[in-house]
Amino acid sequence: MYEFHQVVTNTVAVIEAVGALIMVIGGAFVLLRYVAAILLRRTYSKDYVRLRGDLGRVILLGLEVLIVADIVRTIIVEPSVTSVVVLGTIVLIRTILSFSLDIEIEGELPWRRNRA
Repeated sequence: MYEFHQVVTNTVAVIEAVGALIMVIGGAFVLLRYVAAILLRRTYSKDYVRLRGDLGRVILLGLEVLIVADIVRTIIVEPSVTSVVVLGTIVLIRTILSFSLDIEIEGELPWRRNRA
């Protein structure tokens, strides 16, 4: 049982590292692309809007991966009422953050996007 617990704990740590790397590397890539666009003297407002959207998407992807790690940890590593409450709180906070980032990126509420 200890070996399984250790494998799952290590797997969760890897998933968390992947989520963090997505945000760090993706954020660096997006920022470098923005700087390159400015140096090429393109339209600043379009580049800024693209930077904000791409950076928001990178953060959303990283948060989704971190939620997976939290779910696996709660279900397999620490199955207790306290850990489920903590998971619920974390997922709620990250969902609200994801929702607000999505609105920030798209500029409108999700259920109003497809109205023509």
